[in-house]
Amino acid sequence: MTYLKFDKNKLINLEYSLSKEILRSNRAGSYAATTIIGCNTRKYHGLLICPMDQIDGERHVLLSSLDETVIQHGSEFNLGIHRYPGDNYYPKGHKYVRDFEAEYVVTTIYRVGGVILKKESLMVEKEEQMLVKYTLLEAHSPTWIRFRPFLAFRNIHTLTKANMDANTRVDMAKNGIKMRLYSGYPFLFMQFSKPAEFVQVPDWYYNIEYAEEQKRGYDFQEDLFVPGYFEVPIKKDEEVIFSASTRETSPLSLKRKWQTDYPKRIPRNSYKNCLLNSAQQFIVKKEKKTEVLAGFPWFGSWGRDTFVSLPGITLAADDEKTFRSVIETQISKLKGGLFPNMGSDDEPAFNSVDAPMFFFWSLQQWAEEKNNHEEIWARFGKPMKAILDSFRQGGLPYNIHVEENGLVYAGEPGVALTWMDAVVFGKPVTARSGYAVEINALWYNALMFSMDLARRAKDNYFIRQWKNTAESLKNAFIETFWSAEKGYLADVVNGGQKDFAVRPNMVIAAALKYTPLSDEMIRSILDIARKELLTPKGLRTLSPNDPAYKGMYEGDQVARDSAYHMGTVWPWLLQYFCEAWLKIYKRSGLQLVKDIYHGFEPDMMEHGIGSISEIYDGDPPHYPKGSISQAWSVGALLRINAMIENFEKQITINTQ
Repeated sequence: MTYLKFDKNKLINLEYSLSKEILRSNRAGSYAATTIIGCNTRKYHGLLICPMDQIDGERHVLLSSLDETVIQHGSEFNLGIHRYPGDNYYPKGHKYVRDFEAEYVVTTIYRVGGVILKKESLMVEKEEQMLVKYTLLEAHSPTWIRFRPFLAFRNIHTLTKANMDANTRVDMAKNGIKMRLYSGYPFLFMQFSKPAEFVQVPDWYYNIEYAEEQKRGYDFQEDLFVPGYFEVPIKKDEEVIFSASTRETSPLSLKRKWQTDYPKRIPRNSYKNCLLNSAQQFIVKKEKKTEVLAGFPWFGSWGRDTFVSLPGITLAADDEKTFRSVIETQISKLKGGLFPNMGSDDEPAFNSVDAPMFFFWSLQQWAEEKNNHEEIWARFGKPMKAILDSFRQGGLPYNIHVEENGLVYAGEPGVALTWMDAVVFGKPVTARSGYAVEINALWYNALMFSMDLARRAKDNYFIRQWKNTAESLKNAFIETFWSAEKGYLADVVNGGQKDFAVRPNMVIAAALKYTPLSDEMIRSILDIARKELLTPKGLRTLSPNDPAYKGMYEGDQVARDSAYHMGTVWPWLLQYFCEAWLKIYKRSGLQLVKDIYHGFEPDMMEHGIGSISEIYDGDPPHYPKGSISQAWSVGALLRINAMIENFEKQITINTQ
């Protein structure tokens, strides 16, 4: 019995199966994604999706899908499924699905009359290659499988239409073919582990629809090119492997490659292992760079998300080497005290005031975990000092600077510099210009953490430089943000105007090791956050008591962006709530933290299988929304689990 359980009787129910998506990625930055019955519902779905540095640096769908047809006694049973206009699904291969599991690799069992066929897919670890293995478990007469590849050759954010520019030429390769629909792309090699007959029947399949894109208000119809089909005979108990790759491979090596790569997977046989497995999927290693993808299927590498997710997806997974590599990669991108928030290496966007603050926080988690304070200061003290100096000296873009009271001011009209960065019609939904509460709490924490490292290293010059700023900053923070009457912190202060909307950013301030807040203040903040913001799936971005609250994340991009930080629930914030909760309530607060952590276990079988979604609706029942697998969501839960394990370990030590 596998851990990830799906109702076999419901697999053929489209309403049940189309809402469950499965994703695999590799260290090369490639991925494959679809629903558990193989019907693509997003433009981001496909069987082989690879980064194209030579084109635009983004990922591109090469092979959208591969339709299989089982042939016996001249009868054909097509296992594929696509949606066409009028909510028509054709072929209806889902009706042959009898079982689905995803413990080591994605595995589907089909039954067609007396034929039982097992299909397993594996993304090769360090290459742009997808392997699909077919095993004929049962058959009482000669059997063939016909394979029909659907090609896209396009950016993941776009759709393709039938056109005269497509190069439909087919060149032969060992046990297969190679094709390149457009110049600039690499060849796509489609090969088999045994000889396969290819029949060239070029055709466009028109108006294939992606239901999720339609819901999100985007173009949702696409034309895909099919060059023809392969036919392969298969005997009972025989294994046939199909390879889709940007490089030609030896057919004789496919079984060996499968056997080599298969054991490298963390089995998804428990809740924690699902999180650990998912954590690995965000890491991309190319040349000497190690980066974190913010989420699947559409996010790239974001500076802020990298630092927030990094302790959870690496340190909590006992992967210190990757943590160090990611930090070094990010430092190589540091410019004038800021890390790029998004964009390519050629055109980075330095529009994140909090990325440098979370950089310090991330290093702090490493120091707490490994007690390597001296190493951190010796190795990363220079960029840490450079960031602090650049903020105090000013001259940063978007009016980012430290004022005389020690607080960080950031913001200009038309820009959003914190994590609440949605923009609608050129105007930030939550601009938060001025003194933002979590920015200044993180700034204080960064400064005090640096002072601690400097003391250990006897760096007296640095201490003298910053001592007065640190002392004045604490008082300025309380005077600026705290309201004794309300019992919580202002979210943002600008020109004497204080915004006391109940938002989760004050919870970050409460959780930090170095915080200007007293325990009584933290307790009051947590009580309000628990009453108005806490849900089983994360913290709301705005209290439901606020007239501006939006409880549903749905509709077109404008509607969704308008709700993104106005009530929508974010799981990544839970790590700060749990950290602050344990700090104040200690042993008596442990059960709530456990309940929060285990409350996500059912999500392993929903939305993104074996992973945690980006966001959830603010209103019950808090449906998962946004990307199906988000790095800082997964990282937060792994950190919370580590908190629980460490807390219980300490209890055991204290009671012995």
